[in-house]
Amino acid sequence: MRASAGNPRRGWLTAGPLTIPVALGRGGIRANKREGDGGTPKGSFRPRQLWWRGDRHSRPRTLLPVRAIRAEDAWCEDPGDRHYNRPIRRGQGQGGDRLTRADHLYDFIVEIDHNTRPRIPGRGSAVFLHLARENFGPTAGCVSMTQAAMLQLLRRLGPRTRIIIG
Repeated sequence: MRASAGNPRRGWLTAGPLTIPVALGRGGIRANKREGDGGTPKGSFRPRQLWWRGDRHSRPRTLLPVRAIRAEDAWCEDPGDRHYNRPIRRGQGQGGDRLTRADHLYDFIVEIDHNTRPRIPGRGSAVFLHLARENFGPTAGCVSMTQAAMLQLLRRLGPRTRIIIG
């Protein structure tokens, strides 16, 4: 994955013969990712699993482990919490980045191993591959794409895949 020439908030993802346009973080690609900086982390990562909205879509084809998103699923973005950068379960009114959104951005989420071993508070959380906004606007640090591109990519992704950003 690389940024587009002249626009650090857009880029190209290449997977074998497949090349697809992506939206990147509003801060572009950053080697020194920090929580809340809007940057997409530079580095080499592996996909961990696919989270998907089973209430909206049938299960996509992929070699990744797959988990249906439930109403209580969220992601901890609080650097002071012991569950930082991990999935959590939240009741109504509790914090965390909810995975069940009214829009469709999180209908398909590929969790990657950014800041997982070791997890360092403040180095960035909830960095996913997910669906893009209609205007292909920048993300908060994730990589986003169209649903058609995501479904094509999912067929190629497995646990041994390397995702290289930068």
